[in-house]
Amino acid sequence: MELRHLQHFVAVAEDRHFTRAAERLMVSQSGLSASVRALERELQAPLFVRTTRSVTLTEAGRALLVEAERILAQVRAAHEAVAAVQGVLRGTVSLGTEQCIAGVNVAGLLAAFRRRHPDVEIRLRQAGSGALAEEVAAGRLDLAFAVRTQTDTDQLRSVSLTSEPMTVLCHPSHPLAEGGPVTPEDLGGEAFVDFHPDWGPRRTTDAAFAQAGVQRTVTLEVNDVHSLLDLVHEGLGVAVVPRHFGQKREAATLVSLPVKSDALYETLALLPPDEATSPAARALMGLLTAAAHKAPEAAG
Repeated sequence: MELRHLQHFVAVAEDRHFTRAAERLMVSQSGLSASVRALERELQAPLFVRTTRSVTLTEAGRALLVEAERILAQVRAAHEAVAAVQGVLRGTVSLGTEQCIAGVNVAGLLAAFRRRHPDVEIRLRQAGSGALAEEVAAGRLDLAFAVRTQTDTDQLRSVSLTSEPMTVLCHPSHPLAEGGPVTPEDLGGEAFVDFHPDWGPRRTTDAAFAQAGVQRTVTLEVNDVHSLLDLVHEGLGVAVVPRHFGQKREAATLVSLPVKSDALYETLALLPPDEATSPAARALMGLLTAAAHKAPEAAG
């Protein structure tokens, strides 16, 4: 099995189109088709269902895609490791993150990384924690900053960054605003503004209410922090969010109340197994660790 066959297969799987994949790879369409057919003959299974408009993966193709992406990621990491030994860090680092993640200033970290390693191309993707964990495990991302969604596996390991309690944000005129700390039971009848179920804050809140045996209704679902704060500001619902959300400028007019619960919003760096971690990902984590050590000194 040749690496170029796997590269061609992955490109077609991503684009779902032979012509577009051939253009992206800068190879002829006939050559790309021949490469995929050779792979199918070797595996003795069709990898795509072909139509005049698009192609879709077969069950065998979906199984191969997971392994092909992992193999190609390991090959890329091997090339970059050799370059790193020679004193040159180059290639690509693909990073995933939830928005407004605690424990890391993503923009500042990437700026520092670019200054130190200008020959490394940075790619950034924002998504929910569940999707990010899958992307790292499959080799499509070198690392991700997310909220814990599972325990470590053979394809995924985690490095804890920080944890913090959850808080309730509500409009100053809301009946809760005059009280103190609240429990999930106190919030059972409220209308909630919250994120998509794959996002870390939503996962943490859902777990806290499930543990308390309290049902809740999310009437307004958003995918960004600013929309959530705007909706709470207009009195359309309350939100249970990580404590640092309440420190944002847009939340200055809202009332923040501690939640009495054992649930903590824990943020992590998600990485592949140590031997499969790319030099660029190691360098990025090194910068993050160095910044974390400097922060207490600056505060002192």
